[in-house]
Amino acid sequence: MDPEIATSYKAAEDVARRRARNFYYSFLALPPEKRRALCAVYAFMRYCDDISDGPGAAQDKSARLQQWRAQLEGAVSGRFDGSPILPAFHDAMRRFSIPPQYFHWIIDGEEMDLTVTQYPTFDDLYRYCFRVASAVGLVCLQIFGYADDSARKHAEHCGIAFQLTNILRDIREDAVLGRIYIPAEDLDRFHYPAEDLRRGVQDARFQRLMSYQANRARQYYSQGRNLLPLVDGASRPALWAMIEIYEGLLKKIIRRRYDVFTAPVRLSGAGKAAIAARALAMRLWSSPRRSPEKTPAP
Repeated sequence: MDPEIATSYKAAEDVARRRARNFYYSFLALPPEKRRALCAVYAFMRYCDDISDGPGAAQDKSARLQQWRAQLEGAVSGRFDGSPILPAFHDAMRRFSIPPQYFHWIIDGEEMDLTVTQYPTFDDLYRYCFRVASAVGLVCLQIFGYADDSARKHAEHCGIAFQLTNILRDIREDAVLGRIYIPAEDLDRFHYPAEDLRRGVQDARFQRLMSYQANRARQYYSQGRNLLPLVDGASRPALWAMIEIYEGLLKKIIRRRYDVFTAPVRLSGAGKAAIAARALAMRLWSSPRRSPEKTPAP
């Protein structure tokens, strides 16, 4: 491997190790080439998210996202502008035929966070979730490898499930940033105004509202799990681990009776490590002869 690219992959892996609190455990179950590629694309996406959620005026953040979009276009053509992660990002895109459009969708979603503070309907929220999460799922799918075009829809649903879980987990933090992701139509359905959400009111209305949101997420997990048999066998344990970790977060929220205000909802490091260890054992014992090998062009 070219020394510049090898150094860039190391920089991206450092970002993933420090910042991918949940995903990095699943990365460990991948073959080295795929693990490096996921770290490279994660580092790109982490930078987008840091711009959107970081300090500064919305106008300044928008300008920075536009600059990053321009750097994305440059990276596609092999221009890296001194970025430590873009050489690896370019190499991963090339090796796994990842369409640049997927990353443009992700940036589109981050831009929505600068202007949209609440979504009227679930259809509106779905468009946001598709951009910030399902597009990530489609990127991962290219790296995982798959043999059936139906895998794309299941990857989309997996991303929706993950993002709905994030929304429930992060209600308190998002409210501080002035964002409410639970659709207004659902707040109205359960007679629970946005102001009560901001104040952390946990009553019977809140329980019914959160149960409704959790059941919706469960449905998307159920659909997303259909992706497991469709990805390359060597990638399947890592995908399984991703789903286990994120669905585990949802289950923990439910066990806490939706109390996401008192303390952060997290899986323990030991719990995530146990999932990663089981996923690694699954990969070591899997037979590649039973695995689809082709990744079709999107």
